[in-house]
Amino acid sequence: MRWIVVTLGVIVALASARLYAQTAVADPPAESKPATADAATDDTAASPESAAKDADADEEQLYIQFAKTDDGKPKSLQTAIVRFEGNADSPYADRVVDLVGVVHIGQKEYYKDLNTRLSKYDSVLYELVAPDGTRIRPEDLKERRSVLASMQTGMKDMLNLEYQLELIDYMAKNFRHADMSPDEFVEDLERRGDSVWKMVARMMGAGLASQASGGGDAGMLFAMFSSDRPKKMKQAMARQLVDIELVTAGMDDANGENTLIKGRNGKAFDVLRDDLDNGKQSVAVFYGAGHLPDMAERLETDFQMHPVETTWLDAWDLTRN
Repeated sequence: MRWIVVTLGVIVALASARLYAQTAVADPPAESKPATADAATDDTAASPESAAKDADADEEQLYIQFAKTDDGKPKSLQTAIVRFEGNADSPYADRVVDLVGVVHIGQKEYYKDLNTRLSKYDSVLYELVAPDGTRIRPEDLKERRSVLASMQTGMKDMLNLEYQLELIDYMAKNFRHADMSPDEFVEDLERRGDSVWKMVARMMGAGLASQASGGGDAGMLFAMFSSDRPKKMKQAMARQLVDIELVTAGMDDANGENTLIKGRNGKAFDVLRDDLDNGKQSVAVFYGAGHLPDMAERLETDFQMHPVETTWLDAWDLTRN
């Protein structure tokens, strides 16, 4: 069951990229007034609804987690905002880069909070496999009609959640597209002799092996027939989503490379370097949580930055339908 969720998620994400590109508009040339790094810092640290804690460089950094109540019951699925600062002797010593992890369906309150936080940065780099400069208009997404849209609506309604792409303000002046175009995506796959279907096959194989070694997963089946299905389904799926190793298993080719995560991250960080070299003081990299472990490594290795703080946001409330 777990490998089905993961691989279907990859297929839907890739197919969605083409659909969203068709309903987007060109990036307007208007310049926005930069926010200060202090403003972004103050907003992130002040929220009483998130638990902030210092990041320990000696421990593996997490970007998505399954939170429990004091008595051990499911509480929420949480995503992280991890703050990085430039090392004192580095070219970006006075800069702040926040890795803002996100799940693509979540509570309405979650996306409202993210909109407020993202408005404070000089620049917000966002993911979308689409032509350079693409912007997303929510009204176009809501009006689309396709088989894919029907599948997504069914998932949204089943979990009683909302779409990221319909609630995040991608027309904000400080938003900047930072992802591959469809042509770049295909070219990167072909350069390595890979394909989407080869990658899906590898992921299915890795997922089946994981499921067999773990004795299977009947939780999802029980949740589907529960009287409070949205809550039980969210609880079952949340446990799977936090397993980053499972989600990314099988993506890499024989040389340890992949387009879906590493290739797109490389493009995003070309845009990040351009922003920093052009004087941006506070930048948010707004990507799916599965992208962030590789991004964190790039920040430390290529940008000479280090993590200083983590803030957790509740994406799914697991105590209610």
